[in-house]
Amino acid sequence: MLIEALEGDVTVVYCNAISASVQIEVEPVGRWFEAFLKRRNRNVSASFQELEEEEELSEESEDEELQLEDFPLLRTLDPKDWKNQDHYAVLGLAHMRYKATQKQIKAAHKAMVLKHHPDKRKAAGEQIVEGDGDYFTCITKAIEILSDPVKRRAFDSVDPTFDNAVPSKGEGKDNFFEAYAPVFERNARWSSKKHVPKLGTMDSSFEDVDNFYSVWYNFDSWREFSYLDEEEKDKAECRDERRWIEKQNRAARATRKKEEMNRLRTLVDTAYSLDPRIKKFKDDEKARKENEKKAKADAKRKEQEEKERARQAELDAARLVKEKEEEEAKLVAQQAKKEKEIQKKAIKKERQKLRTTCKNWNYFGDNESDSVKMMED
Repeated sequence: MLIEALEGDVTVVYCNAISASVQIEVEPVGRWFEAFLKRRNRNVSASFQELEEEEELSEESEDEELQLEDFPLLRTLDPKDWKNQDHYAVLGLAHMRYKATQKQIKAAHKAMVLKHHPDKRKAAGEQIVEGDGDYFTCITKAIEILSDPVKRRAFDSVDPTFDNAVPSKGEGKDNFFEAYAPVFERNARWSSKKHVPKLGTMDSSFEDVDNFYSVWYNFDSWREFSYLDEEEKDKAECRDERRWIEKQNRAARATRKKEEMNRLRTLVDTAYSLDPRIKKFKDDEKARKENEKKAKADAKRKEQEEKERARQAELDAARLVKEKEEEEAKLVAQQAKKEKEIQKKAIKKERQKLRTTCKNWNYFGDNESDSVKMMED
């Protein structure tokens, strides 16, 4: 259905001859489609396929001859207890373990088959246990687990030879780097990221140490514990039972995962509390802040001293002005007093001269009575 035209709009229709449709068949091809089919058929994610491809690339560069370790207990293994066996040891790869490539695992399995296959042993006159009771079943289970990336990762997560121990504070107090460096390197294998920084040395920079603890405090571990599931859902008789088993297994995995993350957090916390570089950085930072505080205090003190000097200079200038004014006033007063004394002496002298003159002229009287009267006046 066409959209209703607005007022003023004009609809224009262009018609032209259209060729007849042709039905063709399209078949998906190419390496991307091949990769998709592999993931779908094996029910694995793209990340696991990338892991396989990386291993295949590394396998192409391997030229040395594979050396297998003898496993004396192989013939004593109980096939029914295959889940508790060391699959790497069964294939003679106990010395390589998680570092073994798929090519090496396949080569090891081939060597074990040639040596321990029931038909070959039977032909050599050895008595063979019929069915799945023969120890060769353990070899079959080992290759089944280690050749599947998902199952292998599940087994690697609970590798019985892995040391989960975390050094105590007492162990790392005096020899911190010797005690903790191998522990961090050992646990770095669980990182989802390829490149995990090492502990470093006492000469490591602040940026390197800060980055190291930042990575480990935000550590993303791929370790999971599905291999330890006590119940197998494939053995469930109905859907409800299968759901119940899945629920129990998920709860157990979550508990173990939480314990694992707590273990790693304890490792990082303990290392951080003992790391002599952290103490050094904190002391340096404290000294820097104290120096800054002292510098600010000195600057403030100098500023106050400058203000005090300026104020004192103003007071001294005012005092000098006042003293000068007082001195000038004093001089003026002394001069006035001196002039007054001179004037007083001059008046006294003139008065004395007047008295002498009056006396000499008998006070300007004609007789004695007139003279007395003039003296009184």
